[in-house]
Parts: sequence; structure tokens; C-alpha cells
Amino acid sequence: MRAALRAPGFGGLVLVWTIINLADSMLFLTLAIWVKDLTGSDGAAGATLAALAVPALFAPLIGHLVDRFPRRRLVSIAALAAAASVLVLTTTDELWVIYAVTMVYAAVGYLLSAAQAGLVRDLLPDEHLAPANGLLTTVDQGLRLITPMAGAGLYVTVGMDAVIATTAALFVVAAVGMTAVRVTETAPATEREPFLREVTAGFRHLFGTPVLGGMTVALAVAIGVTGLTNTTNFAAIEVGLGSGPAMLAVLASVQGAGAVVGGLTAGPLVARWDERRTATVGLVLLGLGIAPTMGTSLALIVVGLLGCGIGVSLTVVSFVTLRQRRTPPTLQGRAAAASNMAFNVPQLSAALAATGLILVVDYRVLIGVTVAVILVAAAGIGLLRTRQPEDGAAPAPAGTVGG
Repeated sequence: MRAALRAPGFGGLVLVWTIINLADSMLFLTLAIWVKDLTGSDGAAGATLAALAVPALFAPLIGHLVDRFPRRRLVSIAALAAAASVLVLTTTDELWVIYAVTMVYAAVGYLLSAAQAGLVRDLLPDEHLAPANGLLTTVDQGLRLITPMAGAGLYVTVGMDAVIATTAALFVVAAVGMTAVRVTETAPATEREPFLREVTAGFRHLFGTPVLGGMTVALAVAIGVTGLTNTTNFAAIEVGLGSGPAMLAVLASVQGAGAVVGGLTAGPLVARWDERRTATVGLVLLGLGIAPTMGTSLALIVVGLLGCGIGVSLTVVSFVTLRQRRTPPTLQGRAAAASNMAFNVPQLSAALAATGLILVVDYRVLIGVTVAVILVAAAGIGLLRTRQPEDGAAPAPAGTVGG
């Protein structure tokens, strides 16, 4: 991790990413709280959080944009666009405007994530990717432990306009800071193909690359099924623990703490075991960590959620590192965006299905299914055989841009 931070430009990128995550973490939960206060409706508040996932449907277009323009400049422009969009909320509290701004703000988040993947790949050699991704994951998870509460506190004590102004200011600072990051970017590919082939190149690369394709499928299944826990968690707290919904915030913090630990340890583990084995261990920890929520022991649930947090970080860092290593520089944005869509859409679908299933199926059965599917996915990754060269990125499959 220290070696990665010593690389020219990477420290600046981490600082910018930290500021962006401060802005993101402060706003996303506060928006739902604000809508709840405005409407008194749990459904309207939940729809705000669902709106954050809608831009995943447009991830291929976002990735295409990231691969067609200089990424450092694109990050600055996107951060300014995020600032401008959230400032609209100071002029109105119309529900449709809040939803529209939420989707724009979320779309910018997907763009920033895809651009970050390409910038990290340009800044660092292969051996520094895993610890770098571990550090960035630690930043993400660490800020999500404390910043949402800070945003909610600012909202309660000062008002929503203060939250919006602070968020916008942070995005502006990030935009300016990005202009100072030193990076020699890979030039966008000059070859052009039919639009549809260019937009879908990330998917074709992900699913057409040995090991990477298998891991993408397995993680799409595993992450997708965790969408069921968005509903079962409430039942586990109410029925299993006999507590109120407020307990969810406490347990989420426990999982977040585990995720920080996982982010800090992921780099050394990938270096020792490789991405495939580390991802396998991560999914096993995730699956076994969810299992105690079928019971009534708070102590076991806390231990399990710590394991879940560690497992999620190990899995994410492993996959992102493998994807970066096996993807040509000119395809990084589309590959990152494609993986975001491959994981987020199944998860959202499962979350929506769970709201109906919970009415007719015991929540413990749904948790059991979740655990079983995750462990099967872990076994699938464990059985993959590495067939790619040891060093460097894999060649792009036929037909992709920049191969």
C-alpha cells in the first residue's frame, strides 16, 4: 500500500476520491430521510434509494463515454455536474425533482467509478493494483461508517440546504483537485466500430476472458442474491432479535467496520493467494456471515456481520484487481461499467422480488437460500482454472475497440 502511495499521482487520486466519497456518503441517505419527512411515506423514501440504482441500466453508455474522453478531465467535469445538480434541490422540494436529481447524481457516481478504474490502471503497475484497490475500498467503507450520520445530523440541526451546500462544495473541491493529479493517460482508442459493438465491448470482454468471465458470472449471482437481505434484515431484527428498525444502523456499522478490515488486508492476501482464491475466501465469509441472521443470538449476528464486511471487501478488491489486469487500457471504462451493471441489476431485481416473497415465505428460508447461493458461487470461483498469461493484461477479444 505504501509503495502505491509513493507512485506519482496516486496519492492525489486517493485524496480526490476521499473528497468525492465524503460528498456521496453525506447525501445519499439524507435524501431518503428528507423525502420521508416531506411525504410521511416509507414507500416514497424507499423509492429515493431505488432511484440510486436506476442509472446502472445505462452503465454501458457511461462506460463508453469514459473510454472516449480523457478521464482526468472527465472526472472534473462530472464532479462539477454533480455539484450543479444537487444545488437544484435548494430551489424546490418537489418529489419528482428530487428523484430526477437523485438519478443524475447516481449516474455521475457510476461515471466517476468507471473513470477511477482506468486512472488507477494508468498510474500503477500490476503488483500495486491490489493494495491500491484495497486502500480505495477502505476509504469507501470507512466514510460510509461515519459520514451518513454526519449528513443526517447536519440535516436535523441546520436543515437540508446545509447538507446540499456542503455536498456541492465538496464536489467542486474534488473537481479542482483532480486537475492537479499527475497522470499520463492512455489515449482513447482511435479505431471505431458500429456504435452497438463499441457500447457492448465491455460485456464481451468480461464474459469472453477466461477466469474473469467465470468470476463475473459467479459474482453476479452471489451479489444479486444478497438483494434479498434488504428485506430479510428487517425481519431478522424484528422477529429474531425482538428489536426495532433502528438496530439496522448499528448492525450496518458493524459490517462496515469489517469491510474496513477487509480493505486493509485484501492487498497482502491477493499477493499471497491471487485474486481467484481471495475472492473465494471472501464469498465464503460473506455466506457464512449471513447465516447467523436466521437465529436469535445478537453476539453471533455481530460476529457474522463482521465476517460479511471482511468478505465483501476481499471479494470486491480481488475482482476489480483481476479486471484491471486483464483489460486493455482503452477498455477499462466499459469493463468497469459493465461489471457495475452485471452486479447491480440482479441485486435490485432480488430486492424487489423479496418485498413480495417475504409475504408468503418465511424470512429464514430466504436467508438460507441466500447463504446457499453465495456458497455455490464461491465453489464455482474456486474451481476456475487460470488460463491467462501471468503478466500484463489479456488481449482484447476479437472485435473490441483498442485491442
